Amino acid sequence: MNVHSHNHQALDAYENVLMHLKEKHIRLTQTRKAVIAYMVNSHEHPSAETVYKELLPLYPNLSLATVYNNLKLLVDEGFVSELKLSNDSTAYYDFLGHQHLHIVCEVCGKITDFMDVDVLKVHQEVHEQTGYQVTKAQLILYGICPDCQAQKKNA
Repeated sequence: MNVHSHNHQALDAYENVLMHLKEKHIRLTQTRKAVIAYMVNSHEHPSAETVYKELLPLYPNLSLATVYNNLKLLVDEGFVSELKLSNDSTAYYDFLGHQHLHIVCEVCGKITDFMDVDVLKVHQEVHEQTGYQVTKAQLILYGICPDCQAQKKNA
């Protein structure tokens, strides 16, 4: 995917979120738009504190509570998922622009998207075996990233 098509997709996703919130009569403040734009354009899985630190220079009146409230709204509306990792009290956030899984490094904590999984097939298989209708899923795999493996070999 080239940069232009990614920017176009991000703009479409941003506009889609704004349109959804407008239809639900949810106020679109400048800070709310900033948090939405940050999440849509993020290639990471930021914590609320990270979003706050990144946006504060542009929005000096921004509070950490405002960031948390906006992230909660985005989670509640189904645009962002909240990732809670084992042995870590921090919540990380991921914009749900595509179906994917996450793998987390047990050494450095880096979170990486894993794309080549047919998540819908997993939902179907769960339904067939259990009768449950899957409404959302969060599967997190754990391992050791290539960087940490290399450091261990060199130590």
